[in-house]
Amino acid sequence: MAKEIQVLKTGTECIAKYDFEGTSNYDLPFKKGDWLVIVKTTRDPNWYVAEKFCDGKKGMIPVNYVKENSKKAVKLQTMPWFHGKITREVAESLLNPISDGLFLVRESTNYPGDYTLCVAFDAKVEHYRVIHTNSKVTVDEEEFFDSLTELVAHYESDADGLCIQLLKCVPKDGVKEFEVKLSDFEQAGWLIKKRDLEFHEVLGDGEFGEVRKGIYRGIKVAIKTLKPETCTKFSIQNFLAEASVMTDLKHPNLVRLMGINIDETVKPSRICLITEFMSKGSLIEYLRTRGRAVITRQNQFSFACDVGKGMAYLENRDLVHRDLAARNVLVAEDNVAKVADFGLARPELFKSDSVGKIPIKWTAPEALRRQDFSSKSDVWSYGVFLWELYSFGRVPYPRVPLNDVTKFVEMGNRMDIPDKCPVPIYQLMIDCWQAIPSSRPKFESILQSLKAMQFEACTPATMP
Repeated sequence: MAKEIQVLKTGTECIAKYDFEGTSNYDLPFKKGDWLVIVKTTRDPNWYVAEKFCDGKKGMIPVNYVKENSKKAVKLQTMPWFHGKITREVAESLLNPISDGLFLVRESTNYPGDYTLCVAFDAKVEHYRVIHTNSKVTVDEEEFFDSLTELVAHYESDADGLCIQLLKCVPKDGVKEFEVKLSDFEQAGWLIKKRDLEFHEVLGDGEFGEVRKGIYRGIKVAIKTLKPETCTKFSIQNFLAEASVMTDLKHPNLVRLMGINIDETVKPSRICLITEFMSKGSLIEYLRTRGRAVITRQNQFSFACDVGKGMAYLENRDLVHRDLAARNVLVAEDNVAKVADFGLARPELFKSDSVGKIPIKWTAPEALRRQDFSSKSDVWSYGVFLWELYSFGRVPYPRVPLNDVTKFVEMGNRMDIPDKCPVPIYQLMIDCWQAIPSSRPKFESILQSLKAMQFEACTPATMP
């Protein structure tokens, strides 16, 4: 019986099972253990076009020489019963009218860093201290759990010493809290061992973390790490939430996650996100340092298409980026642009008090006023991104004070066309900046528009 040929989709990550030397200039030689990603299919089901992680080289590979990476997506666990910082009195009011087994969890007011499990029983509310210690949580200091989610699940199945079994939660209104466990990443195959990772020079340094160049099994990678002074339960959860989003994203125009690493030999524990290495750095710096002498109109058009493709993928997945800008687009050695920074790319993660300063100049009016983030608000940001791209990295709204930008936009004003920007590209910006979100195009439509205007956008004939 003939062995069934494995079918690989575009974007699938693979690991080489054997060495492959190649027999023609079209083939992609690789060694056993190399990481590859499928770029496209061919007419022959036995052959695919693939790209190597280590050097970005592309070519034909035989499908029987590789196996699909077995990593699985890591899902966030929402906690509808977690109400955050509320007082004992507020918790008791939420549990009224009393119903035996009704419960919620809040942050402890008397013991910062711990939690309180509030349970209604026999016409009153019992408050159990949930101790958080050594990355575990416990009610009785006899049975320990890896997470609040596991603790609640345990007492939903058995009272086990509580006054009553947890029967029904009081859900929090609005945005739900979430929880990500390190063990989930390990079980899904994303945990990278410290011995396999080398740390090199710092590539970028921000308020909350730094990015270093690194080596993982001979492959150049970028290593994103939280600074020790910013390592709180909340910041770590957001950091892991970004990683969990990335485990479920596979597209050639989105930065790939390679894995995560945790070093518990330092305090607080150091958690790192390891992503593919983008040798030319952020697009905003690339535009500003190379300028017109290096970056051609074809390059600009390709960047616009690359980012549009990545955003169309997110749109089709019902994911909202919320911070699309040239600073969050990275450029690979072969000049392919990829969207990065997915820390807020899930609806259940967004809270107005948790994301720091909103980037006013890139954010749609409805998102600024009502926190109404959607793919349509991402489209607005894409228009601003195009303006950055065709102005070679200028700061948007150059003559408008920051505090006046929202009013400027809501009065119907828009930025002027950048110098030597193709007219069709500027018209696309205007389409993205429609005041009514539903009037803005979808990213799929944007890609169609770009395809139709390619000749005009890449030649000097349309320059004003």
